[in-house]
Amino acid sequence: MDAREIRLKRLFERGRAVVIAIDHGMFDGPIPGMEDLPATARKINPAVDGVLLAPGMLRRCGEIFASRHGPLAVVRLNWNSVYCFHFDYHAASSVDCYTVEDALREGMDIALVSLTLRTGSEERDAANVENFSRIVNQCHRLAVPVVGEYFPTGHLGMTPDELHENVRIGSRVVAELGADAIKTFHTCRFREVTGTCPVPVLGLGAEKLPTQREALALAAAEIAAGAGGVVFGRNAIQVPDPSAFQAALCEVVRDGADPVAAADKYRLAK
Repeated sequence: MDAREIRLKRLFERGRAVVIAIDHGMFDGPIPGMEDLPATARKINPAVDGVLLAPGMLRRCGEIFASRHGPLAVVRLNWNSVYCFHFDYHAASSVDCYTVEDALREGMDIALVSLTLRTGSEERDAANVENFSRIVNQCHRLAVPVVGEYFPTGHLGMTPDELHENVRIGSRVVAELGADAIKTFHTCRFREVTGTCPVPVLGLGAEKLPTQREALALAAAEIAAGAGGVVFGRNAIQVPDPSAFQAALCEVVRDGADPVAAADKYRLAK
């Protein structure tokens, strides 16, 4: 087992992975619950497996990774305009934002690299693939595992079937290009996504759901459909007690706990 495999195994050492995302400021600036990011990070339950954040925030939030048994630092290495909804971008262009060497110096354990396809331009799609592949290869040369994120262009305007087909194909492309795991949207037939990818697929929490119980139910549905874990951001942070919600989330994802029972155990608001 090489160094890359060892790092990846740590993410999944408890079976299915629970990753908490706090990288929203790279695209949205300060959002509710993440205005003071170091303070937000201190509220993260140390039982989670990883924390996704921007490279420039590793130093600011480093204390949550100090414990030997604490979460791994999952660092986003490229920037994509597809996430900047408030800027009304349409091109979905991807660029490097940090080198692998620099992120390792700051304390990165695992890289996250995003890919967007069907942007409306063959040249832009090709450039995004080139950007994705270059970073993945750089990571692997330095024994860094990669979570490849597939994010559909214009997903909010898609029907459930359109979203599913886009994610099904795009996720396999990400795997074929070398990702060690995949982060993507839950779809109406998510088993077809997880069942046709040779690497673990982590289901998103995506948009903030109305209740914590609905968020736990989403996680349970993703796991039931074969997901290797989840990546939750707003749904795990913009709640009254993030640590309690994340404890419940860990039990639902890792142990197959019933979402309602887990919510009751941790006294999460209905």
